[in-house]
Amino acid sequence: MPRTGRTALITGASAGIGAAFARHLAAEGNNLVLVARREDRLTALAEELTTRHHVRCDVVAADLADRHAPRAIMERTQALGIDIDVLVNNAGMSGNSTFADAPFDALSAEIQVMITAVTELAHRTVPGMKERGYGRIINLSSLAAFMPPAASLLYTGIKSYVLDVSQALDMELRPHGIHVTALCPGFTHSEFHDVMGTRDAATAKLPSVLWQNPEDVAREGWRAVNAGKPVCIPGFVNKVTAAAVKPIPTRFGYYLGRTFNPFKH
Repeated sequence: MPRTGRTALITGASAGIGAAFARHLAAEGNNLVLVARREDRLTALAEELTTRHHVRCDVVAADLADRHAPRAIMERTQALGIDIDVLVNNAGMSGNSTFADAPFDALSAEIQVMITAVTELAHRTVPGMKERGYGRIINLSSLAAFMPPAASLLYTGIKSYVLDVSQALDMELRPHGIHVTALCPGFTHSEFHDVMGTRDAATAKLPSVLWQNPEDVAREGWRAVNAGKPVCIPGFVNKVTAAAVKPIPTRFGYYLGRTFNPFKH
C-alpha cells in the first residue's frame, strides 16, 4: 500500500482491538503512534509493522490512569514533530467488584482512562485537525451503552458518555472535515475479559455467535468513520440487540440532537 502521509495515535495499542487497529491502519500506509502501559509489547508491535508495511511507528509508554498522561503523550508527539490526523481512543478497563467494596482509587482510574483521557486527547488533537481540514476520531464505546444499567458497574454509564459525546463532537466538527465515530462492539475476543477475570464465565454462558474478533471490529469501525457514520455497532447480532433495547433509532436521535439543540448559538 502507498503511504498516506497521515499519522494515527492509538491508545491501548498493545493488544486486542487496539493492536487490530494498528495493523489495519499500517496496512493502509498510515504512520502510527502506539500508546499503552506495556512498552515491550508496543516495541514488538512497532517493529512488526515497520518491517511489514514500511511505515513509521513511534512508541509512547503511558498509563492513562495518570491524569498527566494525555498532556505528556501530546507533548511527546510535538517533540517528535508529528501531527495527529487519526485518533483511536481505545484504552479501557473495568472493575470486577461492587461499587461499595471498590477502593475509590480504582473507580477514579476507570473514569480517568475512559472519560477524562478520552475527552482530553480529543480536545488536544482537534485544533490541528481543524487547521489541516482533516481528522478521524474513533472513541471506543460499547454495546453496553444501549443496555439498561448493570448493578454495581460504572461501565454502562461511562460508555453511554462516550456514545453521546462522540455524536456531539461529530455534529460540531464535521464542517471542518473531521469525522467522529462511537464504535460500540459487543463481546470481543481480547484481553479485556482476562483482566476482569470473566473470560471463562462469559465464554461458558454466551454462544459463539455473540463473539467477534478484534480485526473485524477494527475494520468495521474504520470503514464507518470514513463513511461519516457517528455510531458504529459492528456485527449483525449486535445491531439487532441494540435496536431491540433502544426505543429511539440511533439516526433519528442524532438528527434530533443536531437540529433541536437548545444550547446551540
